[in-house]
Amino acid sequence: MTFRLLRLIPGLLLYGVADAFMIRAAIGVDPWTVFAQGVSLRTGLGIGLLTNLIGLLVLLLWIPLRQKPGAGTVLNILLVGPGIELGLWLLPAPESLWLRILFFTIGILLLAVASGIYIGAHLGPGPRDGLMTGIHRRFGTPIWVGRTAVEVSVLAVGWLLGGNVGLGTLAFALLIGPLCNVTLPLFDRALRAERRTGRAADDPEALTTPERGGPAEVAATTRRAR
Repeated sequence: MTFRLLRLIPGLLLYGVADAFMIRAAIGVDPWTVFAQGVSLRTGLGIGLLTNLIGLLVLLLWIPLRQKPGAGTVLNILLVGPGIELGLWLLPAPESLWLRILFFTIGILLLAVASGIYIGAHLGPGPRDGLMTGIHRRFGTPIWVGRTAVEVSVLAVGWLLGGNVGLGTLAFALLIGPLCNVTLPLFDRALRAERRTGRAADDPEALTTPERGGPAEVAATTRRAR
């Protein structure tokens, strides 16, 4: 457990810093960050704080879905937001387009690595991922259907509130799945074993992309989700 926590905590903080890179790039962010940005513009609250508060509100939706949080779920709510604020404090806002593209590229690569670290700790899904798996278990809908419906909804609301939707949003949706398909096995021995044997994961939580990921699913597990 100690070793897994030592992986989980820096993984979640790194996830927040990766988010900050993509926010500073200002060419579009993932759906949940679009939502947080939109609410931030309307309330004046920081994106990191709102990320924590939104995660807590999403966690409340687990109750009717009969989901049980783990240590990773609670730490996700507590640490990703501070990671975002730390990254925004450290990183300047680039002006030239090539630097903004570089920032976005660094951000999405770091996020894929961070996802492999914290998901590989197996201490519970993040609140948003748990919402998708809860919908899957409660209503029997495919993972991708629940994920797409929820994230398209929060993306639309965030965009209407003024969140940053752009080419980066599309790039995130298209790339995060394939990137995590590479990074997850690097930090998860169980997943590497599954790949060697050609067997899909039995846990529905393994079917989702990382927290606040796009509607694409990790390629190695899509056959079970269908």
